[in-house]
Amino acid sequence: MTKIENCRKASNFKIAAGIKLALPSNFKFLLLLMLLMHSGVQAQEKQQKFQTVVILTSSECGDCKERIEGALNYTKGVVFAELDVSTKQVTVKFATKKISLKEVKEAIAAIGYDADEVKAKPEAQRSLPKCCQPNGMKNL
Repeated sequence: MTKIENCRKASNFKIAAGIKLALPSNFKFLLLLMLLMHSGVQAQEKQQKFQTVVILTSSECGDCKERIEGALNYTKGVVFAELDVSTKQVTVKFATKKISLKEVKEAIAAIGYDADEVKAKPEAQRSLPKCCQPNGMKNL
């Protein structure tokens, strides 16, 4: 196909000044592709409003579960928190615009438990019942 035939098959667009602009027929396809890619990026940004993480704690018993879940579930920005006592892991879903992962871990540490690399506040840890302190279940 010659260049002249390509121009005849091209789509014609009118610009505001009344000038006709001949664009290749694949321009519509490229424009549509760009719009779809842009909307995909926006969808990813919306998905990042919430984050779900698993944090290893120093919990020991069912009382620890109630204490950690109770504190986190009433923390601004936390959607839910659930502690698996057997693995000592708490699963937390939170709103990233309201609270950060670091702040979630600090909230756990503030009530007396380790949260991954964030160590428990010593005074809070000492105020926990004996069963909830480190190795507390072994000492009973």
